[in-house]
Amino acid sequence: MRLDIGRRCGRMTAVSDEELAMLRERAAVGDRDATDQLVELAGESGDLDELRRLAAAGSSDAAAVLVELAAEREDLDELRELAAAGSEDAQEVLAELTDE
Repeated sequence: MRLDIGRRCGRMTAVSDEELAMLRERAAVGDRDATDQLVELAGESGDLDELRRLAAAGSSDAAAVLVELAAEREDLDELRELAAAGSEDAQEVLAELTDE
């Protein structure tokens, strides 16, 4: 299976399951470039589970993308979970959306 993901430069790139697995392995041992690639891929494809996993592993970039996607969807439950986990960005967006 190949996953087509839009890149920031506008071109499409295909990422196979094997390539994703290799990126995840590299990210798991602290490879920042691999983590950044996974965040970008997950953000572009809207893969919230991948972003949650990366955020839980300490990626502030993944957490920021989660907040952005949740704000775009006005997903208050997601924003509340992120805020409860300590995301100040989620707290701010949640306050703006709900006047909480």
